[in-house]
Amino acid sequence: MKILLTLILVLIACLVVFYLIPKSSHSHKFTNEEVIYKTDLSDMWNIMKAFATSNRQAAAPEKHQIIPVQPLSKARLNQGTDDMLYRLGHSSLLMRLDGDFFLLDPVFSERASPVQWAGPKRFHSSPISVAELPNIKAAIISHDHYDHLDEAAIKALIDKVETFVTPLKVGKYLRQWGVPSERIIELNWWQETALGSVTLTATPSQHFSGRGLLDRDQTLWASWVIAGSRNRIFFSGDSGYFDGFKQIGERFGPFDLTLIETGAYNELWRDIHMLPQESVQAHIDLQGKAMLPIHNGTFDLALHDWFDPLEQVSKLAKNHSITLLTPQFGEPVNVAAPAPTSPWWRQVMLDKQVGGEDVSNKLQQAEIKQSRVSH
Repeated sequence: MKILLTLILVLIACLVVFYLIPKSSHSHKFTNEEVIYKTDLSDMWNIMKAFATSNRQAAAPEKHQIIPVQPLSKARLNQGTDDMLYRLGHSSLLMRLDGDFFLLDPVFSERASPVQWAGPKRFHSSPISVAELPNIKAAIISHDHYDHLDEAAIKALIDKVETFVTPLKVGKYLRQWGVPSERIIELNWWQETALGSVTLTATPSQHFSGRGLLDRDQTLWASWVIAGSRNRIFFSGDSGYFDGFKQIGERFGPFDLTLIETGAYNELWRDIHMLPQESVQAHIDLQGKAMLPIHNGTFDLALHDWFDPLEQVSKLAKNHSITLLTPQFGEPVNVAAPAPTSPWWRQVMLDKQVGGEDVSNKLQQAEIKQSRVSH
């Protein structure tokens, strides 16, 4: 309780400081196309109150509940020639496209936080270390939040990555961390760059940016269209649901695979993080053939149980006859011909009761919750 009260007081103090800063002291700010996301003191109070009164029973896996991770190695990654994708954690992915490797939002640190002694901690290890990675054609960043832009990872990747591709102004962080300017490409929405046979296009998302109290929306956020000679992939980054998905689908679809944010959601901030039913609708709008839900399973960033995103989206996908891929971390996914995946989180939950409650009842509650929001 003391820790919670201290946290609330710190947050209130920070908000007071933020709102006392004169507007003229803020530099150029980026904005969304549809919703201008703002949080006033009332909004922040409601969010803090929701966190303080949350009665979750499974915010994270229990210590004995081990999330399955399939180890990766450079030798294994270099086998074959098909376009392949591997989920490393949260929204971090490794893919091989047209023979080259690409990293999406690489986060390898133990915590998604400005400091490594506090903040959201990993549920599982990464399937591969930075040292074991093959040479990377490009690292693609969606925005500057700590669960997507990891300073320690960027520094470790400097000698591994040929080019870093970011939305506008995000490159400033990379330059501060030692990445040479000539190896950074910054794009506005709808701009593209070709790296060999792969074209990367920055497309809109509905979110916000900032790594501190006084830098709100001073860097751009984006989703990405990643088009190779054989396959086309969409990477959502973070986003609330908006009409932009349909526009992207009409301009660049169909997609062989969509990587769609499905996690860290709540009605209080649905403008910037989709609810599961909205994630499924985004996939439909994008004209995706197969959907892989991301932004879940690694960090506790919201108020739902850790397995809730995967459980809800699985049932929604079945109801909409969508090919859903839920690979274990490190499990290979063939982009053109993905093999069926398993609901691995259910086995993790079956390892023991959840908070003294039988896991079957817990999963049944998740199913009831999903049924209510889908009607």
